[in-house]
Amino acid sequence: MKVLQDKVIAVTGGAGGIARGIAEAIIEAGGRVGLLDLPGTKLAEAAANLDPDGDKVVAISADVTDPASLDAAFVQLAGKFGRFDGLVNNAGVVRLGPAEAATPANLDLEFAVNVKGVMLASQAAARQFSDKGGAIVNIASNAGKVGYRNMAGYNASKAAVINLTRSLSLEWAEKKINVNAVCPGGVATDMLKTVADFITGGDAAESEKMMKNMVPHQLGRHILPIEVGRVIVFLLSDAAQIIRGQSISVDGGDTPF
Repeated sequence: MKVLQDKVIAVTGGAGGIARGIAEAIIEAGGRVGLLDLPGTKLAEAAANLDPDGDKVVAISADVTDPASLDAAFVQLAGKFGRFDGLVNNAGVVRLGPAEAATPANLDLEFAVNVKGVMLASQAAARQFSDKGGAIVNIASNAGKVGYRNMAGYNASKAAVINLTRSLSLEWAEKKINVNAVCPGGVATDMLKTVADFITGGDAAESEKMMKNMVPHQLGRHILPIEVGRVIVFLLSDAAQIIRGQSISVDGGDTPF
């Protein structure tokens, strides 16, 4: 079903692995995509791999911590495709280590990208949406619901995204902007491998074993990025109008709420 036919969606953190799955799902649903990420990332390569002709995907340099950069990116996206309908706040960072060793610099970075970046991008999107409104989906995490060892700052930042989703949904309903979040867990991405490498001290063989164990137990395998993307597509679509301010677990059943 082409539930996003001709709609134009921005995806922050566009050079990352999960962004590819999100973009693939949007294209599959008939939409077009603006991939946003910092200069110097593999953003252009990611866009070209998805759409060599550039008819459905455009790469746009942007910094989610810079409002002016975001405003310019969304104007550019709307200019490219003639409209702007939705935003996926996918950009995120994690700094691993025991809670007692968390540094101010690492905490500042996690909250700047994972929380402030979501807020600033959402504000910029709301300014750019037409009077018909739009949809925003935030990438939170089941880490924001249950928490994990050695990522206290990340856990807290994703919990903040869950609460921010509720706040934006409440305040922006009158603007016809629907805001929800998804909380992935056990997705086959570079970030998950980073966690496995940290836990095993960088031992390649042990890290590979750890990765095989870091799967949703009910599902018995890693979640694919496009599977998360398909849930996001639904939340971006008109069919999700009755779902508002929710943070939906997409973790194969690991998180019971």
